[in-house]
Amino acid sequence: MTLFHFGNCFALAYFPYFITYKCSGLSEYNAFWRCVQAGATYLFVQLCKMMFLATFFPTWEGGAGVYDFVGVHYIAMAAVVWMFTRYDLPKSFRLPVTVLLGLCVYKAFLMELFVHVFLLGSWTALLVKAVLTGAISLCSLFLFITLVHSN
Repeated sequence: MTLFHFGNCFALAYFPYFITYKCSGLSEYNAFWRCVQAGATYLFVQLCKMMFLATFFPTWEGGAGVYDFVGVHYIAMAAVVWMFTRYDLPKSFRLPVTVLLGLCVYKAFLMELFVHVFLLGSWTALLVKAVLTGAISLCSLFLFITLVHSN
């Protein structure tokens, strides 16, 4: 549905200009291919943006008025990845950032393992997941603020 909506918006935004361009005298100056190139570039950039947002920042599918704890996790993971890829990351930050990145990546696996080993109920597992996500988020926020203010 998103791709159909994008195509509809693209057509509604650019076909009136295309028709005006073809019916006016501008087409005599051979600028048509520049317009096609600009349109193709726009299409490519918007497609990349949609793929990036859909891949790394999934939408919240929960009810209205419910806080999005899953998104608080992806934002923390994005901050940890940003810190991990910095070339000027201090040596004292490398181990904590690497551990946080590993926890972010393997969080679902570790939580399922923890639930099965300790035979936790669904509410207890939800509470443990919320506490772990909160701890990862607070640690990454602390490291992020410390790193930004140190420069």
